[in-house]
Amino acid sequence: MFWASFKKIPKECLGVDIGTSSIKIVEIRKRGKEKELGNYGEIKIRDIYPDFKKNIITAESEEIAKVIEAILDEAKIKTKVAVFSLPDYSSFFTTFTLPAMTRQEIPEAVKFEAPVRIPLPLAKVTLDWQVVEGFEKENLPLRILLVAVPNETVDKYREIASLAKLDLMALEAEVFGLVRTLVKTEEPTVLVDIGRESTTCSVIDKKILKASHSFDTGGRRLTEAISQALNLEDQQAEDLKEENGILGDEAVKEILIPTLDLILEEIKQVCNNFLKDERTKVEKLILTGGSALLPGLKEYCQSSLNLKTEIGNPFSGIVFPPSLAEILEEMGPLYAVSVGMALRELK
Repeated sequence: MFWASFKKIPKECLGVDIGTSSIKIVEIRKRGKEKELGNYGEIKIRDIYPDFKKNIITAESEEIAKVIEAILDEAKIKTKVAVFSLPDYSSFFTTFTLPAMTRQEIPEAVKFEAPVRIPLPLAKVTLDWQVVEGFEKENLPLRILLVAVPNETVDKYREIASLAKLDLMALEAEVFGLVRTLVKTEEPTVLVDIGRESTTCSVIDKKILKASHSFDTGGRRLTEAISQALNLEDQQAEDLKEENGILGDEAVKEILIPTLDLILEEIKQVCNNFLKDERTKVEKLILTGGSALLPGLKEYCQSSLNLKTEIGNPFSGIVFPPSLAEILEEMGPLYAVSVGMALRELK
């Protein structure tokens, strides 16, 4: 979304998702009108650096590039064309209205509004924008979605791609890849991406992103709650969380519910804000991210929020061997971002 190295439409593309605790890569190939899964791979940072306690993106570019090369080598992936996701927590989203104008006039108007809308020095960020409402009829006000990402993040991702010997076609905020691959209907939908460090709630209406909000509660906080309450090592707590969720051991459920309720309260607020601003009710919830498969979470969200709830499956429109069906369904929430990135260039 922010930058592309060339315009030729490729026949295969990699989606690269540099998360906080792992790096995931998916290779998608275009075969006629169909999209086909080539291969995929993941490396968890603790498998390489057991004592690594920080977010992966804080590592040196050379270290990250080596991990990417290791995944490509292990999965025997030869494709070099790639799209990298930009983490939502490093992206700033805002929407605003412009008076009716021509497409040619919009860039200057956005440039004029940006200093008012972005709480960062414009010299230190890369901007992108899209019209989300207003071109349906003439003389309508225009609703603009503006995205800003720190230049240092953009520059680092470019450097990582270069060191990994990949042809970087574009950088794109995670949420746009998730919308591309998970949102199949026109109805107002809240897309909830529960990552390790943070959760992002995004409202999509008619497949257009209308609002996005990130907050610092994610899978790690759930694990820490178990670890502290039961005096367990982090990995023991993680295993207990994944095994039980809120369906198994009652003690584990009681530990997890307060943190899950914090996430649900944020989702409710995002949905209420959308109702207030758009006078439209959110009808559906899609869960994705590392904690989406937490046992019982889907049902708990559905009953608590009174929304149709599903776990996102990015492979639903992708051709793959039937023998992989079960494992890809389980892995779907983990690979949704990388699939969305790969699909971006396979028009």
